[in-house]
Amino acid sequence: MPRLAILAKGYPRLSETFVAQELLALQERGFDFDIWSLRRPHDDREHPLHRRIRASRRYLPEYLHEAPLRVAGAWARARRLPGYRAARAAFLADLRADPTRARIRRWGQALVLAAELPPEARFIYAHFLHSPASVARYAALMRGIGWGVSAHAKDIWTTPEPELRGKLAEAAFCVTCTAAGAARLGALAPDPGRVALVYHGLDLARFPAPPRRAPPRGRLRILSVGRLVAKKGYDDLIEALGLLGDLDWDFTHVGGGALRAPLAARAAALGIDGRIEWRGVQDQTAVIAALREADLFVLPAKIAADGDRDGLPNVLMEAASQALPIIATTVSAIPEFITDGVHGRLVAPGDPVGLAAAIRAHAADPARGLAMAAAARERLEAEFALEANIGPLAERLGAALRG
Repeated sequence: MPRLAILAKGYPRLSETFVAQELLALQERGFDFDIWSLRRPHDDREHPLHRRIRASRRYLPEYLHEAPLRVAGAWARARRLPGYRAARAAFLADLRADPTRARIRRWGQALVLAAELPPEARFIYAHFLHSPASVARYAALMRGIGWGVSAHAKDIWTTPEPELRGKLAEAAFCVTCTAAGAARLGALAPDPGRVALVYHGLDLARFPAPPRRAPPRGRLRILSVGRLVAKKGYDDLIEALGLLGDLDWDFTHVGGGALRAPLAARAAALGIDGRIEWRGVQDQTAVIAALREADLFVLPAKIAADGDRDGLPNVLMEAASQALPIIATTVSAIPEFITDGVHGRLVAPGDPVGLAAAIRAHAADPARGLAMAAAARERLEAEFALEANIGPLAERLGAALRG
């Protein structure tokens, strides 16, 4: 029976629940696949969701020098594959444009993938247009099979345009999760019809019904969930919290990341560190519990200096699933889900004063915030549920396997 090879950069990752819920949905639709990953997981735990996915996990050598015999054996076998010369020519052209060790590593990983794919693997589907798509492209050329890709955020906005054009010219299809990303990729693709907007959606079956909420009578419990990296904008949120004056609040953050120490230091300098709890990395069960306990969810996303940005963060949909009032920014695809004043409050990215004003506005009229949260929940069910969005991807993958 034809099988898919699904390629991820790192699997499983706690911050990429959208990948896991998609894989589970494909499994439930009857697709047979193996998961191939460019590196082993760095997280020290998994979501319960990951344990429901039955597919085998195969790990390519993250660094070629750590598996020299495996790479050499794969090269010897791959040289006999029908598309080896075409793949090698594509790699050398890419290497001239990007003469880095990372590019060589992608070629070595593609050799291993092409050599070790089972014969029933008829199509490679990669998550992300940067490194995974490069490996998928080279391996598919060697094996003489097709490949497709799902593009998300950083890979769309930080990959050089010539590389994007080349991949979009060869991929059977590209799906992406934001209208802004679809517009950019469609303009670069020789056939814009190969690029489709397919939202991740949220598998509401994984989430309990929202709790019965009432306006808080005491301290405002603010929550955010996300990696402590530049594009999440937590430096702006710390500054905003420092502007709240006599407002009674506390703030809980869930997630890991390299910026925790400087953010905690800044909070201490502002004299607000005693009101902040840094919970670190948590699994989905703990995240849901935090969403149910909070009064307000804040995600201050922005565009990082290198162009990296979020797409449509799944955590916003998770907050909406629990009818939790939301404050976010107008960056990227967030306004595609949250309409300011209808489903939550939006402020400009990189604006601590605006964030503080939005938090104060919510504290002054929490009933309005709850009404907007209910509207966000309704929109989530109507337009952003997983079942409504997995169909277009499943159709493309099914057609690719039949073809």
